[in-house]
Amino acid sequence: MTHRLILIRHAKSSWDDPFGDDHERVLNTRGQASAKAVGAWMMAQGYVPDAIVSSDAARAQETTERVMAELEPEPKLRLSGRLYHAAPDTIMDLIQSETAQTLAVVGHNPGIGMLANMLVQKPPKHARFSDYPTCGTTVINFAIESWRDLRPNMGECGAFVVPRDLIGTASYDIE
Repeated sequence: MTHRLILIRHAKSSWDDPFGDDHERVLNTRGQASAKAVGAWMMAQGYVPDAIVSSDAARAQETTERVMAELEPEPKLRLSGRLYHAAPDTIMDLIQSETAQTLAVVGHNPGIGMLANMLVQKPPKHARFSDYPTCGTTVINFAIESWRDLRPNMGECGAFVVPRDLIGTASYDIE
């Protein structure tokens, strides 16, 4: 049986208030456009998850909402405080308790990028995979019976995309 994991780093957030609560930071205009573009790309490529587990941080939730707005059918959503700045092992533990065959996880670096690197047998030939920029998205396929069977270096990278691949650097029109 094949399981598909989509790992998404939250989109670019605002630093308008450098002394504000990190957990409450929202997306800036670029991040809003990026999340929408990634959602549209996922839909066009047929990468629609059955479920999404997102960090409960405001920027991750907003990323998730904007991605989900582009997807049909809409995936089931669950927020998790465990994903806020989670280490790769914590994220992997959370994934192993899931049941959806196609699962998306929206989280933070460095954990989400480290996990992507840890799970793939061979990294994609993309200059940004190793630093996993904001809204970077990896699609990884696994030949496993359930997420409990998930182990490092067993996934085949089906795709990796960053917003710049989709919308360039100057277009932030989110309407």
